[in-house]
Amino acid sequence: MSIDEITYKINGCAMKVHNTLGNGFQEIIYQRCLAIELEKAGLQFVREMDQDIYYDGILVGTRRADFVVESNIIVELKALISLEEVHLAQAKNYLVAYDKPIGLLINFGAASLQIKKIYNPKYA
Repeated sequence: MSIDEITYKINGCAMKVHNTLGNGFQEIIYQRCLAIELEKAGLQFVREMDQDIYYDGILVGTRRADFVVESNIIVELKALISLEEVHLAQAKNYLVAYDKPIGLLINFGAASLQIKKIYNPKYA
């Protein structure tokens, strides 16, 4: 399955969750529901996968992406009224840290579902 096909399936899963729940829930609720839909769609994923973060070769901490789907796509969830540039920057940083080519930033908190596709500059 191509990356475009996978992202299309993820988008469909997110739309189903948002159409069913609407906005107004905490992020963890959307995360649990999206996991159910990803499983139904037959997509392989890991939730809250730890990733070490290094600075100048020194381990400075860890971060957990909400989902790593099909070993290639980082999915970061938000439940905010609106996305801001800082959220896009954060998602892009995760792509670099996890060394994945594509990421999706999905916001369930707005009245309409927001999905932003983010590219790792290394793979562009």
